[in-house]
Amino acid sequence: MHQLTLAEIARGLADKKFSSEELTKALLARITQLDPQLNSFISLTEDLALQQAKAADARRANGENGALLGAPIAHKDLFCTQGIRTSCGSKMLDNFKAPYDATVVAKLAAAGAVTLGKTNMDEFAMGSANESSYYGAVKNPWNLEHVPGGSSGGSAAAVAARLLPAATATDTGGSIRQPAAFTNLTGLKPTYGRVSRWGMIAYASSLDQGGPLARTAEDCAILLQGMAGFDANDSTSIDEPVPDYSASLNGSLQGLRIGVPKEYFSAGLDSRIADLVMASVEELKKLGAVVKEISLPNIQHAIPAYYVIAPAEASSNLSRFDGVRFGYRCENPKNLIDLYKRSRGEGFGPEVQRRIMVGAYALSAGYYDAYYLKAQKIRRLVKNDFMAAFTEVDIILGPTTPNPAWKLGAKNSDPVSAYLEDVYTITANLAGLPGLSMPAGFVDGLPVGVQLLAPYFQEGRLLNVAHQYQQNTDWHTRTPTGF
Repeated sequence: MHQLTLAEIARGLADKKFSSEELTKALLARITQLDPQLNSFISLTEDLALQQAKAADARRANGENGALLGAPIAHKDLFCTQGIRTSCGSKMLDNFKAPYDATVVAKLAAAGAVTLGKTNMDEFAMGSANESSYYGAVKNPWNLEHVPGGSSGGSAAAVAARLLPAATATDTGGSIRQPAAFTNLTGLKPTYGRVSRWGMIAYASSLDQGGPLARTAEDCAILLQGMAGFDANDSTSIDEPVPDYSASLNGSLQGLRIGVPKEYFSAGLDSRIADLVMASVEELKKLGAVVKEISLPNIQHAIPAYYVIAPAEASSNLSRFDGVRFGYRCENPKNLIDLYKRSRGEGFGPEVQRRIMVGAYALSAGYYDAYYLKAQKIRRLVKNDFMAAFTEVDIILGPTTPNPAWKLGAKNSDPVSAYLEDVYTITANLAGLPGLSMPAGFVDGLPVGVQLLAPYFQEGRLLNVAHQYQQNTDWHTRTPTGF
């Protein structure tokens, strides 16, 4: 049963081939057996999962039938889950049990999804490798010596290893799409505001967005359907109707205009990945798409702009973790200042401290105009590039990452080299656009992803293109050895 996709599980439950309780027990046993190799889970929620599975079976027995009713998933451990540890991968929140459910968690629970547990992640979602977690690094199931990508590496590794069919994730600068590329999954970052951020512990509020990680575009459509929608609790949530994402999967690609930015194919891109990207272009051309070269001239400025904006917002957001109201508190503080300093110094890991310091510096009185304000102006230029491009093309295609997954520890002494791996993904976050990564081949036995970008609220278009591509290729069906 562990090889079934979300769509296949929905059909199997509807046809009474198995029950949600049977499926849940089988997957919980599989996680217990195999996850010690991967470290993809922080918490397992066996009691809750079995309770939800029994409730889902009862609802089906009463005639209900939904794609997510009885389907097992897991949540990245920054989505608040009532009464369950929500750690954000940090010592700071190791003892924190959320008093409420995040909107995403509540919506999926209402749809009947079964929560198997909370997945490992880079601390406070800061990282590209899932090595900064207080609970240890996550391993890539395709090669246990390599990273699975970050910050949603736990969700990605668990789904790729067939521990469960799909999981929630978040994307601040590529944290859904990059792990998807590194683990042979389909990952979708929706338009900013499409999925509620209420109850999603913030890293950078103007960039964070929740989305699905699964093996197929079809499964991403199912999970996004349950996650998306307006939420009055989130002031950045967009009141825009949610279409039926599954209904548009089988649309023809005849005449679809695909833009391939010339700036993507620079010296920093592994030539073997470039070849796989162009092979995917040829595949889409066979399906009727029309391809043209375009230009995104300001992409070269995106990384420095992002790594000013994101740490600046992080330094503000993380100021709430002070040892006073909740979370880690140092022992025997001498006074309030000592409480703040030691609680933060002991509770936050090195990468989080690094980004807080960078952000505080960028926002300081003498440097705000020189750094933060200028970065926001560059952000507008990046958005304008995309707006101009989308007058000529329907989607933009390119590599998700410049290189395949690197070895564990390989970039620990040089964080900037890890930041550069986000060069193709961060632009979507700066502009608020939807982006999707889909499997497109392998380099040295490690998966490679192709990224698709679309205009605002065109997630259905991305899912349609990815689904049609997956109907004509088999990269997404490959399974890592041993799982």
